[in-house]
Amino acid sequence: MDSRLIGNDKWYIAMATKLYIQQYEIGPINNFVYLLGDPQTKEMVIIDPAWDIDFLSQEAKRLGYKITGAFLSHAHPDHLNGLHKLVSLYHVPVYISKYELPIMRPAIKGLIDVKDKDKLSIGQISVDVLHTPGHSPGCQCFLVKNQLFTGDVLFIDGCGRCDLPGSDPKAMYNSLYNILMKLPDETIIYPGHHYGPIPSDTMGHQKKTNPYLCCHNMKEFLVERMGL
Repeated sequence: MDSRLIGNDKWYIAMATKLYIQQYEIGPINNFVYLLGDPQTKEMVIIDPAWDIDFLSQEAKRLGYKITGAFLSHAHPDHLNGLHKLVSLYHVPVYISKYELPIMRPAIKGLIDVKDKDKLSIGQISVDVLHTPGHSPGCQCFLVKNQLFTGDVLFIDGCGRCDLPGSDPKAMYNSLYNILMKLPDETIIYPGHHYGPIPSDTMGHQKKTNPYLCCHNMKEFLVERMGL
């Protein structure tokens, strides 16, 4: 994986089984924003359009891609504060979990509800939606082959906080242990924030190093990790 510094924003490139991935660290709380493209059709989506839409738009153009949609991992402001500008520029569909809190849903045109096990597309590439509540009711991950975009559900050596409106520590445990940890160990995790020592990692390695994935049961997770 190549890494470079552009101004104050780090970005990373990975080529993975027909999917072109660019990972940008943008904003004051270390958000990761992703551009995902189909090299065959040159179509591209943004995961969690926030902080600097002009920069992301310029990047897509520089790479020779057309922005055709946006995927929301959840609806907290730090993950979608550029959404209104994005849809004003591109008039693209925006995919959000149908389970997200009504008060958090952005008031924009082109908002499309999705649910667990739905399939989205980036050009000719199929994307699986995994409903993974806990941090918010509408948290969802996006899986392409063995590439997993986790938003604020799973970080490198951490997980999303569960003390916000709509959060549910028990749901977080279920999302981590009964959904994400059942994916193959070679699954590559791309989180929603750069809160860990590295920008991405495999699920297999995270099972060994992430303290939130090393609990023996829900009680231990709730008491030792969530402080309940």
